[in-house]
Amino acid sequence: MALIEYTGAEKINGPIVMLKGTPGVGYDEVVEITGEGDEAPRLGRAILVSEDAIMVQVFTGTDGLIPATSRARFLGRPLEMALSSSILGRTFDGLGRPLDGNGPIYSDTKRNINGSPMNPMARVYPRDFINTGLSVIDVLMTLIRGQKLPIFSGNGLPHNQVAIQIASQAKLIGAENFAVVFAGVGIKHDDAAAFSAALSLRGSNLVFFRNLADDPVIERIATPRYALTAAEYLAFDLGMHVLVIVTDVTSYCEALRELSVSRGEIPSRKGYPAYLYSDLASIYERAGVLHGKEGSITFLPILTMPNDDITNPVPDQTGYITEGQIVLSRDLDAKGIYPPIDPLPSLSRLMKDGIGKGYTREDHPSVSSQLFACYSRVQEIKALAEVVGVDELSDDDKQYLAFGTAFERTYLSQGKTENRDIGQSLDMGWRLLATLPDSALTRISMKDMETYITPIREKMKQGAAVNKAEPVT
Repeated sequence: MALIEYTGAEKINGPIVMLKGTPGVGYDEVVEITGEGDEAPRLGRAILVSEDAIMVQVFTGTDGLIPATSRARFLGRPLEMALSSSILGRTFDGLGRPLDGNGPIYSDTKRNINGSPMNPMARVYPRDFINTGLSVIDVLMTLIRGQKLPIFSGNGLPHNQVAIQIASQAKLIGAENFAVVFAGVGIKHDDAAAFSAALSLRGSNLVFFRNLADDPVIERIATPRYALTAAEYLAFDLGMHVLVIVTDVTSYCEALRELSVSRGEIPSRKGYPAYLYSDLASIYERAGVLHGKEGSITFLPILTMPNDDITNPVPDQTGYITEGQIVLSRDLDAKGIYPPIDPLPSLSRLMKDGIGKGYTREDHPSVSSQLFACYSRVQEIKALAEVVGVDELSDDDKQYLAFGTAFERTYLSQGKTENRDIGQSLDMGWRLLATLPDSALTRISMKDMETYITPIREKMKQGAAVNKAEPVT
C-alpha cells in the first residue's frame, strides 16, 4: 500500500491535529507527524476519518507544532508490536519501544495492539488457583487462572508495593511456564525505579512496560494495549500462563477523558466519556482461557479511587466487567497493617470453583467461610463496644475481639517479602479459629473439627500447662 503524505494542518488542539480529508486513509491508521525542527517524527493514529476531515491523536504531544509547517505521513497500518520470545526479560516504554539498551525486537510476527475480540463460545471457565504468597488473597479472595480481579486502592495506600510483591511471588502450582507482564501507567520516577529494581529479580519470565507521569498523557492510552498484546503472544502463541498487572488504570481513564474533551465529545459522569464502559471492556476482556490453547491470561488491574469513592465511574464500571475486587483499607493502613486488604468488601466471584479438593486443599472452603464469618462478627462487636464499653461485653464477645486483633496482626499482616504457600496460610487460619468457642464455629463440619481444631486445642492446653508448671524466677 502506497504511503500518503500530507503537508499543513487545519487546526491543532491539545493532542489532536485536524487535517483535511484525504482519500485512502483508514481509521486507526498510524500517522507520523513532523514539525519544523523535529529530529524524529511524532507517532499518532487516525481516530476520526471522513470525506471532509481527518482527526489525528498524537501520542507524544503537539508542543512546538505549527499548523502551516506540520507534515503528516500515513503508514497504511495500525499500531503494531514486533513479538518474539526475546521480549521476556525486557523493558519497554509506553509505546512498546525498548528502554533497556538491548536493541529492538527483530521478528516477522507483528500484532495489532488493539487485539482481536475473543469468541465467548471459545472461552473455558477459569478454575486453577494462582498462589500470590499473600494469605489474605490466597485464602479469602483467591485469584483464579484466567480471571479479571481488580485491586481498588486510594492515594497514599501501598498498592504499588502490593503489586510488586504479587508480581515477584505469584506462581501457578505445578506449572513452569508462568510469566508476568507488568505495565506502569502514569507512574512517578521513584515508583518506576522501585518497580525496575524489584521486578528484575523475577528474571527472564517478566516483561515490563513503563509509562512515566511526565510522559505525554495521551501515551497512556496505548500502554495497557501494548502490555496485553505481549501477553496474548506469550499465552496463545508460546503456551505460557501470563499474569498481567496494570497500575494505575485511573491514570489511563484520565487520559481517555482528556482525549474525549479534545475531541469535543459530550461528557458523561465526572467528565468521563460515555463510552468508558466499552473502552474498559475492550481491555479487560482480553484476559481468559481459550479452548485449544495451552496458555492463559489472568488480569490484575490496579486503580486508585478518587477521594476513596467506590462509586466513582472508574471503579464502578470496572466492577461490572470484572469478577470481583480486592479493596485496600485506609483504616487498616493507619494501624500499620500490610497489606491493608479489607476482606469484608473484597470478593472473588470465581473462587468457589478453583479451591478445595483437586485445586488447593480440601479444607480451604471451610477455613475461608469461617474466617469471613468470624471477622464480620468482630466488626459488629466493635460497634457494640463503642456504645456500651468493652467491660460490659460477654466473655464470648471478648474472645471475638481478641480473635480480631490476632487476625489483623498475624494473618492479614505479613512482611513485604514474606511469601506464604497455601498450606501455611490455611494452617494459620485453623490456629486462629481454634481460639474461639465451638458456638462460633458454625461453618465447620464435625470431621474438620476433629481433624484440625481438636489437635490444635490439645497442643494449646499442653503448652499452657507447661508454662504454668515453670518455676517463677
